[in-house]
Amino acid sequence: MKIKDIEFRKFIASDKIAEKVALLAAQIDEDYKGRSPLFLPILNGSFMFAADLTRKIKIPCRVSFVKHSSMQGVVSSGHLKTLIGLQESLFNQDLILIEDVMDTGLTLTKVVEELQSLGTKSVEIVTLFRKAKARDQAVQPKYVGFEIEDEFILGYGLDYEGWGRNFPDLYKQVGPMPASSD
Repeated sequence: MKIKDIEFRKFIASDKIAEKVALLAAQIDEDYKGRSPLFLPILNGSFMFAADLTRKIKIPCRVSFVKHSSMQGVVSSGHLKTLIGLQESLFNQDLILIEDVMDTGLTLTKVVEELQSLGTKSVEIVTLFRKAKARDQAVQPKYVGFEIEDEFILGYGLDYEGWGRNFPDLYKQVGPMPASSD
């Protein structure tokens, strides 16, 4: 399949993703028994994962949203931009950040630091995909769906310049990145 100028092939089927999401939800339910966490999906890419995950959660919980970005095209810019902030107090709250993919881990490190500075009780991360580059970061997710290599992926909420978020399966890039027109 071709999206814009990049070829992709199916990498992880939607049924395998659904199985993993159910397992992650069961693990969170067990770990947070007797507590009521606030889930914070990081938009835009996590919207499908967040919806599927929170529908499977059985413990009392709330959901709010935060939008941070450090991507430019297909690579991380290394600079965190807060685009949409929270409107509620996070003091003494158990937070679970929902991330689609931990690419380098740099953005999540900054997000966690920012949230901890607000007096949170705890901050944990659930990510559906963790790339190899993110495995050595100081901030690590408590819950990881799939460990993947440093490949460019799309589908299941992940995109390439806005395209491909709607695909239920996960796809990965085939071959080298196209030459930049800059």
